[in-house]
Amino acid sequence: MREIILVVSYWLHLIATVIWIGGITFILFIAIPSTKQVLGAESGKLMGEISKRFTPLANYSIVFLIITGLVLTGFNKQFSGIGNFINSWTLVLVLKHILVLGMVIVHFYRGLVLSSKIVKTESITEKISLQKLSLNLVKVNFCAGLLVLLLSGITSLL
Repeated sequence: MREIILVVSYWLHLIATVIWIGGITFILFIAIPSTKQVLGAESGKLMGEISKRFTPLANYSIVFLIITGLVLTGFNKQFSGIGNFINSWTLVLVLKHILVLGMVIVHFYRGLVLSSKIVKTESITEKISLQKLSLNLVKVNFCAGLLVLLLSGITSLL
């Protein structure tokens, strides 16, 4: 039974990772450039619709990552406890979780705070500035996601 729980947890963890990081990758490298090229100044409307559809998927992915991450960590024999850095595996895992926490904070800040500021802002200059900040935060999450994947690879070798 333990093995089934681990396999299902690992599988769901990977699916959630692919959805979240893959979605960020799609938005940054395919959706944004394509909508700007085809729609120009009107691209913001389409990106708003894409964001409305992607955000719930990202939110569910975050929930699945947290739940499955706890299960996977709890079942791992190398886990020495929170704050107990007795081995390098735990140190790398803690670093990975700090990055993931940062990604979650950025994700929800963009979705709950920044997006409503952008909508409410009447100044075109300020709106453009907030949109650039939002895009830069997506880029930060993309880079952090790549680092998380690297750290995941490292933990699998330790």
